[in-house]
Amino acid sequence: MPCQVKGTAFITGGGSGIGKATAQAFAENGIQSIALVDLNIPLLEKTRDELLAQFPAINVEALQANVADEASVEDAVRKTIECFGSIDIGINCAGISGMPTPTDRMTLAEWQKVIDVNQTGVWLCQRALIRQMLRQESRGSREGRGVIVNVSSMFGVSGPPGPFDIPHYTAAKHAVVGLTKMDAKAYSRQGIRINAICPGFVDTPIIKQQIESGSMNPAFEMTPLGRPAQVEEISDAILFLSCPMSSYMCGAALVVDGGFTV
Repeated sequence: MPCQVKGTAFITGGGSGIGKATAQAFAENGIQSIALVDLNIPLLEKTRDELLAQFPAINVEALQANVADEASVEDAVRKTIECFGSIDIGINCAGISGMPTPTDRMTLAEWQKVIDVNQTGVWLCQRALIRQMLRQESRGSREGRGVIVNVSSMFGVSGPPGPFDIPHYTAAKHAVVGLTKMDAKAYSRQGIRINAICPGFVDTPIIKQQIESGSMNPAFEMTPLGRPAQVEEISDAILFLSCPMSSYMCGAALVVDGGFTV
């Protein structure tokens, strides 16, 4: 069975990085419509235009939304349904890294900013996607009513080593895995399949400057493959979790980290 997707995909963080690469992978593998969701309108529009230039047969909408805001998330889902009629695949990819700070020096505001986007934002999007998917007819046992993939992190299944003082990020990404497992069990019998992906270090705009400066080299030395992931290596894994080839995976946290957590 080829790794093909169809219908409509809803991708948060779709303007750049993993979200953009996922939209590209979906466009290359059969998707008909994509709702790109991001806070950054210039990036969104640039990604939309690039996709349409390369894949003129697909439909792409660029929707500005703040995943940490309930009304904004609900509005983005509503506009997607108005445009395309359904959401068959939801990718919750929007996230921020936050400033590395040990717990004893972290302010509540610093903590809350990361939690609001990386944890509450995923829950708000997942809730809106589940509500919509429950209204949809099942497309059979391999596709069901819909598929959701949450982007967690390798630090959602393990603790970071000493140099990485990211308690807010680590807590939020662990919460994403817990939410994935909880709702995967709760909604699987209703035809909604939910999994998480846990990437390692990825060559995205978030850490591009650190990669170029060499400050990430110690982290890469701790990675058995000795390098960061290319963004396409993560989007390919998301494509797999989104397509019928993974139809018996439910509540999984797929680690794609070059062996870092082994």
